[in-house]
Amino acid sequence: MAEIVMPRLTDSMEEGVILSWLKSDGDEIAVGDELVEIETDKASMVYESDLAGTLKILVEEGETRPIGEPIANVGAGPEGVTVSPSTPASSGVGPDSKERVKASPLARRIAAGKGVDLSGITGSGPGGRIIKIDVEGAGAIGTESTKPSPAPADSAKGTPEIVELTRAQGLIARRMSESKATIPHFYLRTVVEMDRAIEVRAAFKAKASEGEPAPSLNDFVVKAAAVALKRHPRANAAFKDGRFELYPKVNVGIAVATEGALIVPVIADADRKSLSEIGAESRKLAEKVRSGEITPPELAGGTFTVSNLGMFGVSGFDAVINPGQAGILSIGEISKKPVATDEGIGCARLMEVTLACDHRILYGADGAEFLASVKSNLQEPGLLA
Repeated sequence: MAEIVMPRLTDSMEEGVILSWLKSDGDEIAVGDELVEIETDKASMVYESDLAGTLKILVEEGETRPIGEPIANVGAGPEGVTVSPSTPASSGVGPDSKERVKASPLARRIAAGKGVDLSGITGSGPGGRIIKIDVEGAGAIGTESTKPSPAPADSAKGTPEIVELTRAQGLIARRMSESKATIPHFYLRTVVEMDRAIEVRAAFKAKASEGEPAPSLNDFVVKAAAVALKRHPRANAAFKDGRFELYPKVNVGIAVATEGALIVPVIADADRKSLSEIGAESRKLAEKVRSGEITPPELAGGTFTVSNLGMFGVSGFDAVINPGQAGILSIGEISKKPVATDEGIGCARLMEVTLACDHRILYGADGAEFLASVKSNLQEPGLLA
């Protein structure tokens, strides 16, 4: 009999919560079957089995286990022979297979007990799957008994609407609180003239085949930051256990907003990739985040993060550092503004960039030099391609 242990799904994960089993006790599972939804320190993810055979669940839904602790056993198949991981067995028919609505087994049981119609619920799990918390937030059909009681009224504020956090929102709240409580932030700002970058992007668009997208200006920022990170190793590092960890690889995370959450997929080896490659990969990752199809390896290994709110008309902002990194770059909108030139007053397209630094490893001069490199790369972007 072989064990399935709590997997390490992200680089900073220390423990995981079993959200829901996607197979039932006694089911025959095959290698690659979606087995269990696990809450990590970054997101809720589906773990696929790397074993085949008969499933014996050891850890119930809602329980937490550290990395490496057994959560299930996989034993002999129906004929008494243990199936090796390299020999997939035929997968049993799970409880979801005959249903059109994607929902975890626990969510189905709770819905049945409360009389909730799953077809009317929007799932917050991977791929839009309905999980426990989605059903618990829904009222029973045709009854008032399951509706939450209103919060006590405040004479000045009125009666508030109480909104429970999703698991993803809870994770974000916990991680950001940890970051602000344990990382001494300070911020550096600069303004970048983006006229040359816009010209270079226009050249990309002119040369692109019909229907082929050109790199976005955010892709320019990712590449500019990646090149600067290679030049300034302390920015591509972290303070951990009283030491500096300098990372040999430059892996840039890009913050992607989803409904009610923020997920950061990672572009690995961004310093070695062309603008076109970064553009293609960033689009693919963003699409997978929004569809719920992002995988654990695509969220792991980030050494620095870029967060862009310019598309929302934000001129600039101070981002919170992801734990395990030395800094995060926040990007504001590009706007035309008057500038002084040798010939008098001109007009330039300007973008505010803010660098949040972990003062334990990235000191003032270090951060300023790194930010100056990012600015130089963006203002003369010819070498970034």
